[in-house]
Amino acid sequence: MIQKTYFLLCFLISSISFGQIAIQDKETKEPVSFATISFGNGNGVFADEEGKFVFTKKRYSDIDSLYITSIGYKELKMVTDSLPSVINLEPLADQLHEVIVQVKPKGKFKMRKVKPTLHEDYFKCWLPTIESEIAVFFPNEEKKTKQITKLYLPIKTEASDWSKRKRANTKKRSFSTLFKINFYENNEGLPGDILSYEKVVFRVTQDSESVYELDITKNDIFIPHEGIFVAIQILGYTDKLGKLLPNKKYQEVKTRKGIVKVSTTFRPLLPFTNEIPNKRTYTKRIFLNNNTWIRFEKKNIANNKLLAAGLNNYGMGMEMKVYQGK
Repeated sequence: MIQKTYFLLCFLISSISFGQIAIQDKETKEPVSFATISFGNGNGVFADEEGKFVFTKKRYSDIDSLYITSIGYKELKMVTDSLPSVINLEPLADQLHEVIVQVKPKGKFKMRKVKPTLHEDYFKCWLPTIESEIAVFFPNEEKKTKQITKLYLPIKTEASDWSKRKRANTKKRSFSTLFKINFYENNEGLPGDILSYEKVVFRVTQDSESVYELDITKNDIFIPHEGIFVAIQILGYTDKLGKLLPNKKYQEVKTRKGIVKVSTTFRPLLPFTNEIPNKRTYTKRIFLNNNTWIRFEKKNIANNKLLAAGLNNYGMGMEMKVYQGK
């Protein structure tokens, strides 16, 4: 029995290795972490921290082309019949907006906190998928220089036993999910150009607090006068060490009518709220609708249970330094 298990494990490892492809910078040969690999049919995957992803014709028999993108690089289209083991992406010229302050301001500052909004209701939560990205708008009404130091991200874990979900100390459903944070400028009320090329990623498990505190002081993110969009993006499940696994956007389920593709959902849940007066949450589906942002409201999204209940916003909060000189 042990011998059979050993050979099965070897087979699985060799299968993954055989279909593993690395994405790297054409000039520096450094890995391009968390690149987006779109299949052009509404599906896709992400590369891991080492720029690697798994693709085989057996795993994705109906895919003939890949569209590979990453912030700061030109999009590349590849035919799946002749994929190399290493793919080179050509870097773009630096297009970062001047609002990114390279030298920290001097002088006095005050700490300010925008409190997160959270709750414990399972049925008032966003169920993340691998294509989801959710952006929250934070204005800069006084036009002062503000540096974001922390993000407060509400999450909701689930009880492993649904019948015991209301008990405080019940065992939680196990998971390990990798998220990415993106920062966008305000382009006439929608998320516009990216404001930082740095990869800000973090991992959430069933043991994480109900508000995940992410310290981004070292990233030197300053809020432009027109405000900033802070976005949370789901990359997928990881192993116990935090390495991104080969996640699929959908699972294939056999039914009497044939194979049905069911969207893969990820944990934790993201609590949405009706306690924020302004509609400041925006969403996009990375592999669909030309990667276009829309405001999360009824006129843009039909048949959504959260919107039907008046839950328009993800209750993200932040801490920031507000400099007094400007």
